[in-house]
Amino acid sequence: MTNQDLIARDLKVLWHPCTQMKDTQKLPPIPMRRGEGVWLEDFDGNRYIDAVSSWWVNIFGHANPAINARIKTQLDTIEHIMLAGFTHEPAVELAERLVDISPEGLNKVFYADNGSAAVEVALKMSFHYWLNTGHGEKTRFINLSNSYHGETLGALALGDVALYKKTYEPLLLKPLTAPSPDCFNREPGVSWEEHSRQMFVHMEALLAAHADETCAVIVEPLLQCAGHMRMYHPVYLELLREACDRYNVHLIADEIATGFGRTGTLFACEQAGENGITPDFMCLSKGITAGYLPMSVALTTDKIYDAFYDEYENLTAFLHSHSYTGNPLACAAALATLDEFAAHDQINANRVLSERMARATAPLNDHPHVAEVRQTGMVLAIEMVKDKASRTPFDWRERRGLSVYRHALTRQALLRPLGDTIYFMPPYVISPEQIDHLAEVAAEGIERAVST
Repeated sequence: MTNQDLIARDLKVLWHPCTQMKDTQKLPPIPMRRGEGVWLEDFDGNRYIDAVSSWWVNIFGHANPAINARIKTQLDTIEHIMLAGFTHEPAVELAERLVDISPEGLNKVFYADNGSAAVEVALKMSFHYWLNTGHGEKTRFINLSNSYHGETLGALALGDVALYKKTYEPLLLKPLTAPSPDCFNREPGVSWEEHSRQMFVHMEALLAAHADETCAVIVEPLLQCAGHMRMYHPVYLELLREACDRYNVHLIADEIATGFGRTGTLFACEQAGENGITPDFMCLSKGITAGYLPMSVALTTDKIYDAFYDEYENLTAFLHSHSYTGNPLACAAALATLDEFAAHDQINANRVLSERMARATAPLNDHPHVAEVRQTGMVLAIEMVKDKASRTPFDWRERRGLSVYRHALTRQALLRPLGDTIYFMPPYVISPEQIDHLAEVAAEGIERAVST
């Protein structure tokens, strides 16, 4: 088997996600033969550092021996059982451990298949809670500009990235949108905290005007990933939690991409205030199984749960299901993932790695076509622009970021940009030397991209 053999077969039958398939005429998909640690290897023997964790999921490296072993053991016991009317030990143990490590008060776990599905669960639960408690007038949601919460229709509606959403607008719910606290847009000399505080006045105004009709506010804590890795200060979450309590509105924390160590703590919500905040719903996916199997979770409170706990004939139950809810193999992968965090003191180890990322990319702060190098924990983004002083972007049709991607492939690195934003979101098993290599490759790629 060669790369070309599999490419030819692929293009006859596969429709790839997030891809204009005509692009494959010039840039065909790269067939991967195997993975190990941070490395991916194709059929022609080329290797690539997986700098984006295969869409932000693979946090402990490919073919991780401990996770492999846990899944293999589970495979010999039971591979799947429906979770309606049945249960199994991996689902129970995982729920117990998630309750134990998540913000205090999130005591109930609802399993689903993927990030979008977890968001759908939270949206429906929030609406249904208000209906069950006599507030059927609450039917709307508040989001942030530049947000992204998934591709299914409910999740898509609550996002605000036009590239994904605009085509499907006629099908979607209409949220109320508050301007993002994105600190890229702060005035010169204004700190991240000050800017985030200033931006909260817009959310406060929306809540004041629309709380009576609003079910919940949904945010990606600290980091708007698909929105070009824009970042904001934790004080915004602290202010938002207090306001949602005051206006009697739920808070949904979409930690699908920000959870499991990405932002410097196990969950981003931990960074708000002295002791963190507890949202009414926390959505988790991606890193929960370290990239092995599809799984997501919506955690919620006893208060939410109790509003559905009733006699059957009152028809208040939450009748939402997925065939693979709580799949034992996925639960086993998730349990092994949690074990890896403990075994390697991973949160503290990540602090060392994130400092190395900052040092390695620091010279790019002075590049005439880099508007900003920003970082939250194990996520670092480099934003290319046409003009640094005015922060004027390049014309998106020039696809400068794609030029960086193509260069990186020639230098053993998989860097998949978001437009003209180059970012590192690597597996936690990456070495300091590999981080240095990624920084060097990114600098080379940016130089090539802006000089054409």
